[in-house]
Amino acid sequence: MKRITLIALLLMSGLSQPLLARDGYRIQLKFTDMKDTLVYLAHYFGEPLPKIYKADSAHFDKNGVATFESKQKVVGGIYLMLMSDKKTYFEFLLNNGDEMSITATAEKLPTGVKFKGSADNEKFMEYVGFLKDFGAKQQALQKQFEAAKTKEDTAAVRTASTAESKKLTDFRRSYINSNPGTLLANIFKSLEVPQIPEGKHYLADGKTVDSNFNYYYYKTHFWDGFDFQDDRLIHTPIYNGKLDEYINKMTLPWPDSMEHEADMLLKKTRGTKELFKYTLWWMTHNVENSKIMGMDEVFVYLVENYYMKGDATWLSNEDLQKYIDRAGKIAPNVIGNVAPEVKLKEISTQKEVSMLNTKAKYTLLIFWSPGCGHCITEMPIIDSLYQATLKAKGVKIYSVITEEEKKLDDFLKKHELKDWILTSDPDHTSDFRTKFDVYSTPTIYLLDEKKIIRGKRIDHTNIPTIIEFLEKKEKKEKEDKKSK
Repeated sequence: MKRITLIALLLMSGLSQPLLARDGYRIQLKFTDMKDTLVYLAHYFGEPLPKIYKADSAHFDKNGVATFESKQKVVGGIYLMLMSDKKTYFEFLLNNGDEMSITATAEKLPTGVKFKGSADNEKFMEYVGFLKDFGAKQQALQKQFEAAKTKEDTAAVRTASTAESKKLTDFRRSYINSNPGTLLANIFKSLEVPQIPEGKHYLADGKTVDSNFNYYYYKTHFWDGFDFQDDRLIHTPIYNGKLDEYINKMTLPWPDSMEHEADMLLKKTRGTKELFKYTLWWMTHNVENSKIMGMDEVFVYLVENYYMKGDATWLSNEDLQKYIDRAGKIAPNVIGNVAPEVKLKEISTQKEVSMLNTKAKYTLLIFWSPGCGHCITEMPIIDSLYQATLKAKGVKIYSVITEEEKKLDDFLKKHELKDWILTSDPDHTSDFRTKFDVYSTPTIYLLDEKKIIRGKRIDHTNIPTIIEFLEKKEKKEKEDKKSK
């Protein structure tokens, strides 16, 4: 029998290093109660179920064994073994280069899963079991809370609930301290919620209570535990929810605030592949679909400062051009810009009327069609509002009939629209659709005395509010000027 020398052992150890550092994964999955069916390897992408993304598939053999293997580098994260019914699944942790075997029983999921070759997943399963027990205790405490008859009973339930929550926090923090930098540790850190210091907090004078302390402290420390350089966190159901809370619930819905926060998040994720990509996509999609006025300015900002500067490397030239074209249509008519000129013939007189030269304290610029169902409902309401209050405030209405001009006479027989400037562009020479991004009707803008856009894509419900805001702002500016 040949003896293995120390040099041979060292050589073997050296040769094994590349194997340990190989890309991809090898997972052998055995189900005790499932055979002859497909199983999918899937993962999250920034958000929770029901959106998951299939990464691989395998077929259980007659012994209930399926093998997944890849030599391509993968981004780790929380992955799922998803059965062919698309309902039965369990979660586990996967890192690039992992090799493990898993044994499970469908009836016992999500518990009862056993791992070999993955200490991280053994701890993860311990956490899954802990969460199951934690949830059961919280449900029992909720029933006790609902049945509580005295203040003492209620206080006792709250104390017990706090104690259970502390056990959950302690479990996570203990793992973080023992296993820094691991996937599970970074997941636990990302779940941490800022704990606001107790007691009263004062402004710089030391006497006035700072009523905004809790908000600013929570917002300032919101991202403390999140590792923006760990791409594995994109394959968890955590990031989307945190972005939504931070941007849509904690950030002021003003363009400059949104742009500032977008820059901050993109700066933190720069250098990563997946987190940067998701952050830019999420911010762009969020403002593009926002119903809050002025968010289109943020869309233009993102396109000009990121897409047009080569940061969206994953997009094809064709898709990139779509973003650029869309921003180009929006840019001329964002809030704060002077509105582009509209110079069209008035329908009744056939005299050309310049919108920019129409003298008015405020101008409602309305693009609509007498054949549009929404317009038929909205225009009479706006006219009633105009006759009742807006006209007295110096508002004039410059309207453009976008199509179906032949139906205007019938509409005017029912609704006079007195003192409206009614124009049309039958020869399509004014390019108003491009200038004002008119892709649906009605499209309504509010302009001030200098024809600066102050409201965009508004309706009868918010026109008075915007004018009231502008009047208060003007009054305050005059008062500030006098005081100086």
